[in-house]
Amino acid sequence: MNFSFKIQKIRSLLKENNLSAFLFTSPANVFYLSGFKSSNAYIIITQEENLFITDARYFEKAKKELKNWDVILIESPFFKFLKKLFKKLHIKTLGYEKDHITYEFKEKLRTKGIKLIGFSQFLKNLRLIKTPEEIKIIKEGIKKTDEAYRKILNLIKPGLSELELRGYLVFEFFKLGASGESFPAIIATAENSAIPHWETSTQKIKNNAPLLIDMGLLWKGYCTDFTRTIFIGRPEKTFKKLYEIVKSAWFKGFEKAKEGNPVTLIDKTIRDYFKDKGVDKFFIHATGHGVGIEIHEPPKIYYDSFSKKKEETIKNGMVFTIEPGLYFPNKFGIRIENIVIIENGRGEIYSEIPLDLQII
Repeated sequence: MNFSFKIQKIRSLLKENNLSAFLFTSPANVFYLSGFKSSNAYIIITQEENLFITDARYFEKAKKELKNWDVILIESPFFKFLKKLFKKLHIKTLGYEKDHITYEFKEKLRTKGIKLIGFSQFLKNLRLIKTPEEIKIIKEGIKKTDEAYRKILNLIKPGLSELELRGYLVFEFFKLGASGESFPAIIATAENSAIPHWETSTQKIKNNAPLLIDMGLLWKGYCTDFTRTIFIGRPEKTFKKLYEIVKSAWFKGFEKAKEGNPVTLIDKTIRDYFKDKGVDKFFIHATGHGVGIEIHEPPKIYYDSFSKKKEETIKNGMVFTIEPGLYFPNKFGIRIENIVIIENGRGEIYSEIPLDLQII
């Protein structure tokens, strides 16, 4: 992957913000800029240098893999080590991720002669638009997600617990070469499906009831997100009617996934449709979210008539979910979700799993 392009973008941001350097502390941004996974790593970018700082557990691997980086071993005490490094680099103004570090970290970071300037979502605009290489990886991940879903469909039966099915799913992820789940999969039977973020349990999958499966895998460091609601047994007319409403809502939202439209239009279109059908009060979460290195990234696909924030405009290279749902407490829920990639001015979907109701 072309990381030098990203580093050059950071250097432009340094210039724009009158910064000598920027300290990256969030694991997501460390990976985004280097492609290296570590539970304890930091990056410092200046106009001349890019430093990757990590501990002894990762140091040798990082030296071997990060050819265009100055890889530095963390010394103890940590903050004294960092401050010495700042002085060595002649840093006068240091940007940092104030939306990631603790107040205690910031206080310990204070250094005489260095002005600290905190930023929230410093890389938002950069990470918002995926590169062709990133999009290629996400497409591969979507294909793998489809494969895993097809495999577990053959295993679903009443009496199997939600957690057992999740276990089979994770096993399929690993068999396909993924590094794990992008989030803990939601397997929700019957009335559990009425809770959007149900915590998969030991409850047995029921017959003559819906089963909601919300899942995603990690492929080469990037997340996927996918939801289908299937039915085990014979669904009643009411359930089938409501399912068709959710499916139609998905497509109505998808039609608005075009370059130049505000992202909120997708959400508003779906809410207006649900209102027209008299079920809008049962849609209780945002329509979608960006997906990339993290499972939830900008943009947020949500219309708020009271918000005074400038609306995000849909652009080529954006990757986000569309996931309308209806939730009827103590009865059932229905959610359908696909990742949408904006290419050539419009949304494209690469999952090949139909949105039609699957009955087992």
